[in-house]
Amino acid sequence: MPNGSVLVLFSGGQDSTVCLAWALKRYERVETIGFRYGQRHAIEMTQREVVLTELRKALPEATHLADDTVLDLPALSAISDTSLTRDSKISFAASGLPTTFVPGRNLLFLTYAAALAYRRGIGALVTGMCETDYSGYPDCRRATIDAMEKALALGMDRPIRIETPLMHLDKAATWALAHQLGGEPLVDLIVEHTHTCYLGDRSQRHAWGYGCGTCPACDLRAKGWQKWRATLIEGS
Repeated sequence: MPNGSVLVLFSGGQDSTVCLAWALKRYERVETIGFRYGQRHAIEMTQREVVLTELRKALPEATHLADDTVLDLPALSAISDTSLTRDSKISFAASGLPTTFVPGRNLLFLTYAAALAYRRGIGALVTGMCETDYSGYPDCRRATIDAMEKALALGMDRPIRIETPLMHLDKAATWALAHQLGGEPLVDLIVEHTHTCYLGDRSQRHAWGYGCGTCPACDLRAKGWQKWRATLIEGS
């Protein structure tokens, strides 16, 4: 049964859209927050508006959608030198992390989201971080989220939960969860309207959606789609 209010960190990508659908099933009032930080794939900010519009058509529980907030964080891009904030080749740095890692990004997002939640009287955040199918980002690990949850609660003197419904799911399981939550309408919405490609490419349409088809985000999404579809075929 839906209960209370929640704030969903919503980028307009596949994972955050599944998390938003998950939250709409569980909460009676769902707010969303997005961030402009000079990301190379800024098209996601356009697509998130489209996704919100289409969700209202696809899911009956989208009546639970409430306010949407977008924050500008240009300083993050100014102090970052990454493949997500610069027109540079995606590769691996000497640290072993991919150059798409933006240091501090998710920590800042959670801090700003928690500040907004405090103002709204909301006691829970939902975010799409995952430590199963991811690029090794240290700020996507549940241990990091647990530490942030504790720090935010201490710093604001108010309990706050950070829910991560995808934390232990691979991308195939994320597709399966989308189907479980909203059937073919939600899967079709994710394919047609969400954006994941790091290069911001929406000129190429694949079975799993739009993207360059070669960057790590596209590769992960495509492999997850193929694995999930194969599972459906095997089970039919």
